Amino acid sequence: MELALTGDPLLVAILGPTASGKTALSLELAERFQGEIVNCDSVAMYREFEIGTAKPSAKERARVPHHLFDLVAPDSYMTAGEYARQGRQILNDIKARGHLPIVVGGTGLYLRALLEGLFPGPQRSEELRARLREAVERRGTVYLHRILRRLDAEAAGKIHANDTPKLIRAIEVCVAARRQMTEMWKQGREPLKGFRVMRVGLNPDRNALYARINERACRMFENGLVEETRGLLEKYGEAVGPLGSLGYKQAVQLLRGEVSREAAIRAAQQAHRNYAKRQLTWFRREPEVVWLAGSGEEAGVREEAGEAIRERL
Repeated sequence: MELALTGDPLLVAILGPTASGKTALSLELAERFQGEIVNCDSVAMYREFEIGTAKPSAKERARVPHHLFDLVAPDSYMTAGEYARQGRQILNDIKARGHLPIVVGGTGLYLRALLEGLFPGPQRSEELRARLREAVERRGTVYLHRILRRLDAEAAGKIHANDTPKLIRAIEVCVAARRQMTEMWKQGREPLKGFRVMRVGLNPDRNALYARINERACRMFENGLVEETRGLLEKYGEAVGPLGSLGYKQAVQLLRGEVSREAAIRAAQQAHRNYAKRQLTWFRREPEVVWLAGSGEEAGVREEAGEAIRERL
């Protein structure tokens, strides 16, 4: 379908919890509207992390152009700010080709960085981060949450007590800048310009979503998640950041002998369900979302999304 756009071109962001069918919907819409898919899942950006990320398969990626997958080395790191910089360049390249950019993924902070911009926070301090990670190992994430509450109560109220990466970053910002992070949030953001942004949100029935999450976790272990994790550990060691992400964390615990295979699968299922809740809470704060009741794999949901996009075009 040729896009006949007037004014700023449309950008579609497909958001929703893990296992809600975002990939299936994005492929359908990209084929229908001459689109290109831009990844917004932080772990899917890493090379060699395949089974636990639920990336689009090689066959799926061959159907339409895909961007920002497999670009970060396992022992490197991609900040939300760097993601936004690269993502905005790609969006402008897609616009120049006259195609529809479709941003897809469940990492809310990265989506916000891409569309709304981030405050100009201080650079990472690996020394401080190492100390905070040691504190987590000794005293747990609740201890970090208490520290953040003393430094910036408002920020602590917006970050889950178990979300270690965000807690560490928030404390790092407060300490390095000697200011509350919430004060900095209100300054210096530079929203994306040159696009009309349309957010499409997937909100499946909760029981159906949890069943899909449980099935996906089982399938990851059946398809070799533990073996993939073993290879990554042998090649890069335990300090690699994505090994702490959902699924991989439980596979590492299994390889250490801390849990049984059955317990690791149950823990992965529970962790993914908890993550889905947090994602929905985050995305409900996004402005003007066109919410669709169902999975992106359902024909009716795909048709409803297609009609909504056609109206905006």
